[in-house]
Amino acid sequence: MKSMTRVALITSGGDCQGLNAAIRGIGKALYHKLDNIEIFGMYDGYRGLVDSDYVFMSEMSFSGILTQGGTILGTSRLDYIPGKDIIDENGNSLIPAMKDTYNRLGLDCLIIMGGNGTQKSAKLIMDAGMNVITLPKTIDNDIFGTDTTFGFQSAVDIATNVIDYIHTTASSHGRIFVVELMGRDAGWLTLSAGISSGADAILIPEIPYDVNSVAAMIEARKKAGKNFSIVACAEGAVPKDEEKLSEEESRRKREASIYPTVSYKLAADLKELTGHDTRVTIPGHYQRGGPPCPRDRELATRFGVEAANLIINKQYGRMVALKGDVITSIPLEEAASKTKFLPVDHPLIQMARDLGICMGD
Repeated sequence: MKSMTRVALITSGGDCQGLNAAIRGIGKALYHKLDNIEIFGMYDGYRGLVDSDYVFMSEMSFSGILTQGGTILGTSRLDYIPGKDIIDENGNSLIPAMKDTYNRLGLDCLIIMGGNGTQKSAKLIMDAGMNVITLPKTIDNDIFGTDTTFGFQSAVDIATNVIDYIHTTASSHGRIFVVELMGRDAGWLTLSAGISSGADAILIPEIPYDVNSVAAMIEARKKAGKNFSIVACAEGAVPKDEEKLSEEESRRKREASIYPTVSYKLAADLKELTGHDTRVTIPGHYQRGGPPCPRDRELATRFGVEAANLIINKQYGRMVALKGDVITSIPLEEAASKTKFLPVDHPLIQMARDLGICMGD
């Protein structure tokens, strides 16, 4: 008699489009390929593993969820000490409770879907003796070792649509619009959406900006008869006069500022320098909400099927990844080792410069 394979699915960190498509890909592939399989869904990310709060997932559990946004399992965030531990609000380790649930259910593997922080915390779980396979999920596209993450293209589509719609009101009123997009550490989303929507300036964390350069671009457009300008600004964009500040110094400066985000400070500075009416638009969580675009449905499904194949072949401790157009996997320790920042010499950045888009430097 064939032995039973037992796995648990976890969606961790922020939600995004494609999580349910990935869940579906994993479940349908496992039930199709294995006769003896039990799948559990942990509720609300790692919390379900800690509290032993889960649901048994039958074949029917994976029907009708391909196009749904969010995650049917719920998600949450837990604090972790990089390279050391996952902790609760009192600093107590949560890994023993996780391992207890893992052992009581007789699990063969945890399939964990999440972003940068999740890859790092999943590595801690792996180091504690639990088998782990991860999937790269984030709208920021900043996970090392994969060309693309699922959720990214859906967010680009939404951010692009936002700027498309801003164009009409900006041109009608002759205003400057600063559109703040998600991307605290990396500028992939802002760059792609900015290029796709025809933004006049694109400000990303990797290239500290000089507000005078942005103002000069606006004045040049005005002289050319263009009465409006649109600036796509990543939430993590950094002014040049702050680029050498430590993380703690930057935090203190933000807390002391009268402006809620970088975009409001930028808009105020541009109005002072140019005299033009300036507005800020922040689509915020719209960018990671709603149904996944077809590209993300396909990519998340491919990732899910590959995760199922890794389970079947007992290839644990790996993250599913996209290389070119090939779905593969890499060691989890490699994926958790660093952040995939946008190279300042990336071809898309050079293309933006060739189009005359101001990058702020």
